[in-house]
Amino acid sequence: MVCLGNICRSPIAEGILTKYLPKSLFKVDSAGISSLHHGEKPDLRSIDITKKNKIDISSQKSRQFNVKDFENFDHIYVMDNTNLKDILSLSTNPKNYSKVKLLIKNKDVPDPYYGGIKEFKDCYDLIDKACVKIANKLLKND
Repeated sequence: MVCLGNICRSPIAEGILTKYLPKSLFKVDSAGISSLHHGEKPDLRSIDITKKNKIDISSQKSRQFNVKDFENFDHIYVMDNTNLKDILSLSTNPKNYSKVKLLIKNKDVPDPYYGGIKEFKDCYDLIDKACVKIANKLLKND
């Protein structure tokens, strides 16, 4: 799960997808394109909205996406088209390109950072629906 700073959208997505997939079979992680928030906890509004949905992301720490992530993960979901371009630009191996997908096909997940609680709730709802679909697909194929 990748977004710009790894403090809003991707931590929410990591928390939600972790809830839907068995930990013994799947490793779910998140990262940011930017290192601006490296080592920071998720935005308090992300922590609050996930907590309201019985998911605890308070122990997550922001990290920057690394080219080794292409080796470490079979699927890399990004929140928007800018993230998609940025991640794809980090690899010269065409094999990696098929691993990277938008979380929601043909749609960006809006960054709620400059919004309020409504934007974070809307973001959570979009990510939750997408993660249900992803989890169902992964569980079928596993």
